[in-house]
Amino acid sequence: MSDATQLKNGAQGSGAQGSGVPESGPAAPAVPASPDPSDFAVQIADQVESFILTVTEVAKGDEPDSAVPYLLLEVSQLLLAGGRLGAHEDIVPDERYEPDLGPEQAVEEADELRERLAALLDPVDVYSEVFDPYEPRKAPVACRISDDLADVVTDLRHGLAHYRAGRTVEALWWWQFSYFSNWGSTASGSLRALQSLVAHVRLDQPLQELDGLDTDQDLGEEDELAEEAGKVMAEEIAGPLGLRRQGK
Repeated sequence: MSDATQLKNGAQGSGAQGSGVPESGPAAPAVPASPDPSDFAVQIADQVESFILTVTEVAKGDEPDSAVPYLLLEVSQLLLAGGRLGAHEDIVPDERYEPDLGPEQAVEEADELRERLAALLDPVDVYSEVFDPYEPRKAPVACRISDDLADVVTDLRHGLAHYRAGRTVEALWWWQFSYFSNWGSTASGSLRALQSLVAHVRLDQPLQELDGLDTDQDLGEEDELAEEAGKVMAEEIAGPLGLRRQGK
């Protein structure tokens, strides 16, 4: 680990004090300086908030025709922020132990988000993924986009709570650590699934559905996956998921 990275939250400075006393009333309180929009912490926090807000709104199902394109865009942008965190030097928190965030409703919120996304993305919620591309001959496993996005939002909200409490370094440390340990690979898997889904439809290629497959089922070899997969034509899901085929 490198030396602790000292990040400033907002501009610092002190104005010159006048020697005279106002003729009437107390002096107006100083207005806190707005955070510098070019600050690294501000940019990461903005992207995190944007992702959480957009995924939460998409999950409400008010605009199902735009669901997949919006999710593809937001996950792509979030992973840009993750790449910046990953390329940054190790961020070390100011305190040895993580400050208490107080009572959280993370579990209930995550479950509700997961259920809404699962209903919205059915029947293309399940996809196959290999967790570690450097582990030889690792069999693919079944994953769900809804599970992935709910887990990512949970990780991001944890860091956002620190950020909103003014613990900027703690927030950045958490986002960087959880990017390496969980949400980076999770978001990457869902991005591949979303991009593949869009590509199948736009290129007018048949899309295979994991018919009856669930996340607790071992896919085994690719031949076994092929046996489980059923044919679902792209036009059957293009409308409900807000996708258009190329040339249409």
